[in-house]
Amino acid sequence: MTHPAAYEQQIRAAGALLASAVQPTGTGAAAHVGRRRFLTATGAAAALAFATNLPGAGAAYAAEADTRQITENPFTLGVASGDPQPGSVVLWTRLAPRPYEPGWGSPRSNAVESGGGMPNARVAVRWEVAYDERFTRLAGRGRADAHPEFNHSVHIEPTGLAPDRVYYYRFRAGSWISPVGRTRTAPARGARISELKLAAVSCQAYHDGYFTAYRHLAQEDLDVVFHLGDYLYEYPVGAAGGARNYTDRKLPALFNRETVTLEDYRLRYALYRSDPDLQAAHAAHPFIVTWDDHEVENNYASDISEDNLPPAEFLVRRAAAYRAYWENQPLRRPQRPNGPDARLYRRLQFGQLAQFDILDTRQYRSDQAYGDGWHTPGPESEDPKRTLTGAAQERWLIDGWRQSTARWNVVPQQVTFSERRNATGPGYQVSMDAWDGYAASRARVLAGAESAGVDNLVVLTGDVHVHYAFDIKKDFKDPDSRTAGVEFVTTSIASGKDGADKPANWATYMAANPHMKFYNGRRGYVTVTLDQDTARADYRTVSAVTTPGAPVATAASFVSEAGDPGLKSA
Repeated sequence: MTHPAAYEQQIRAAGALLASAVQPTGTGAAAHVGRRRFLTATGAAAALAFATNLPGAGAAYAAEADTRQITENPFTLGVASGDPQPGSVVLWTRLAPRPYEPGWGSPRSNAVESGGGMPNARVAVRWEVAYDERFTRLAGRGRADAHPEFNHSVHIEPTGLAPDRVYYYRFRAGSWISPVGRTRTAPARGARISELKLAAVSCQAYHDGYFTAYRHLAQEDLDVVFHLGDYLYEYPVGAAGGARNYTDRKLPALFNRETVTLEDYRLRYALYRSDPDLQAAHAAHPFIVTWDDHEVENNYASDISEDNLPPAEFLVRRAAAYRAYWENQPLRRPQRPNGPDARLYRRLQFGQLAQFDILDTRQYRSDQAYGDGWHTPGPESEDPKRTLTGAAQERWLIDGWRQSTARWNVVPQQVTFSERRNATGPGYQVSMDAWDGYAASRARVLAGAESAGVDNLVVLTGDVHVHYAFDIKKDFKDPDSRTAGVEFVTTSIASGKDGADKPANWATYMAANPHMKFYNGRRGYVTVTLDQDTARADYRTVSAVTTPGAPVATAASFVSEAGDPGLKSA
């Protein structure tokens, strides 16, 4: 990656300032940096302002723009909704008439705007929620300010909505009206609902292909979509869009660099969110999102970067990435980052049918054993002190299970939970980045589920760019041990390019892992239908992503019966 010298100097300076907040015994998300000192020390506060573009006086004091200044459509990035509750759902949009334009203060631009072609001022945005798509019967309306400090994004949390109901929403800025979005609230906590249908998606590398799967997802009859990480990638995107091989457009050179700064990440979200297929999926369904590694940097672990930067310096980058993530996702206020920390793990209830415990397996983890990659398990990877979730999140998960009365306990998370050997025989290796590299952490979670009496455990996973279906075994070394639950792993939306129905290692993996019931290497998504009796997964695939418009098909379907976990072909 190449950065102007001024940016490199700023990053180093910010890292040096953050270093003043380092505490050898620090706990929490920043394992080696104390949060309180990070936020209160004079030098660290200056570094935080650099990383997040927050003014010292607060966004409320920004001047208000005359909306007549907005002479181009500001809704180029579409609309989205998320985190549905029984009486509320988050509504999102971001104003960006020229989404690929860098902002004021950038060493790459002399623009007076704050980015995306917007004035450096807050802008009044009006929102409406209706019972019908024509907005003849309104359920709510209001006004919010789109602040330049938040990249002119807005996060509306309307209340007083009816549970388990479809609504339509839109935004206005001046004379401009956004596309209409469709969303749905969650059922009441005590409601006895007969069925819930969700989808799981992950890994959408723009430079690896088109988001065709999202166009098909937008047409599915779903209650909610779970995005399990790698919403964007930090890698450079060339003028032709990588494998998309554009001939009708040329992307700006500012995308042909790795994302490091806040502006880099904001611009990369603008590129991704300008994709029409992604916009269609967001407009059709509410999303519940969590991140993995590429929203910041490949395979980072807590405050440890892939390139082993000083932790204080890396946390400046992480603060910028977390900030841009929140700005560009339909997340509630409690998920807004505090410097390099953000509480993304959270719990959502869908009546008495399902409890969703959304995990963050990236921010709190121990460093990967044996230097990452694939290795034979050993003392380092099996160290009982190692954690993938962090102690606080692990306790939160197990305590939540103990209090759960739901029929299905579903865990949307990022990396492969079940054991995945790459060879038969004693010399096999496993991934140090997945739960296999944190065997004690997985054992504690499974023991917690058993002690809590969780009979119907479903794990939803992304990350690996292939479809898997697993029986989760109490002891993976004993194929005859009790089946503790099932894991549905979704393939990527685009990452890995077209893929194949049977990757080169298909036969080896199926033989080495008897609890693996399905393996497919195409792109697509998984839909999961929950009812009182079964959890059914339909593995949806598209034939290609390097060319647009490929059809979708169901590659396989499985069910697991309530009270008798284990996958059977449907």
